[in-house]
Amino acid sequence: MTYRGNALGSETQLCVEREGLRIGGRFLDYAEFQALTPLNHRILLDLRSGERIEISMLGFSYDGFWEELSGCFAARSLEALFVEGAPLMSCEGEYQLPGDAGRGRIALYPDAICILPPNSRAVRLPLCFTEEIMLEGYLIRLRLLDGTIYAVGRMGYDTKPFAERASQNMERTKKERAALLAGVRPKPEFPYAGLFRTTQRELSWNAAFGPGRCAVELETGDAAATYLYRFDEPQAVFTRRLELAMEAMGPHREIIYMSEEQLAQKPLYQMAVARCPAVTYLRAHTAGRLIHNQSHAERLQAFLSGANPE
Repeated sequence: MTYRGNALGSETQLCVEREGLRIGGRFLDYAEFQALTPLNHRILLDLRSGERIEISMLGFSYDGFWEELSGCFAARSLEALFVEGAPLMSCEGEYQLPGDAGRGRIALYPDAICILPPNSRAVRLPLCFTEEIMLEGYLIRLRLLDGTIYAVGRMGYDTKPFAERASQNMERTKKERAALLAGVRPKPEFPYAGLFRTTQRELSWNAAFGPGRCAVELETGDAAATYLYRFDEPQAVFTRRLELAMEAMGPHREIIYMSEEQLAQKPLYQMAVARCPAVTYLRAHTAGRLIHNQSHAERLQAFLSGANPE
């Protein structure tokens, strides 16, 4: 929808679009947004570049403009988190993330809880990796398997039903995932098996480890390459982060090996990396790829034994 207001030093046309905001002749992709803040009938846009843009003089259109802009930004964040389908519940409420707190959109999906603040800190919490969901007064605390604690709540009469449905879906998702994982047959050279999203029943991945090294084979119907990683952490720490990253990205494997130059051409993937620390971690530990050919097995063993990939 199109609005009129003051921005960038003059009165101008403002057009809220699915992928960004158009201010006059300038288009701002949502990937450029660091935060959106409504303040005294003005809206402040803080960009990743450090620039701040103030939008004012919206008149009676202020509320409608904010609702549409924040709603489109949240919807684009869901795309960046690779969330599909309709939520089971969607509410406005308070949230507490590591290093951030406020009010935002909170949505329950069959396999995850999504927290969508009006900034670049949106997060998708997979229920399969959630250890506990606790209702404490008006707040729902969620503890993940890595010990990280999140909280959502103060959603009015929706708080208790949200907690109950989230707990039910957590138990169901864990059972489904365990059953699916039991049916995955690892290859002899890749003995460790894992899954992407629990809803992606036909897709899986396998991994092999060497000292400080890991090779991952994706079972997505396209065995084009083996993905290599180096790490200094204990293997259990790396494995947990690998599982988180694989679950987060689903079959979008290209997000891991893209160069920074290639990533700059994919605004949605930029948003995905910014919203998923596990994917950022895996990108930082990539050591290349092995293309499937006659020497693949030999080069794989050489890498796991300590050689550098050719």
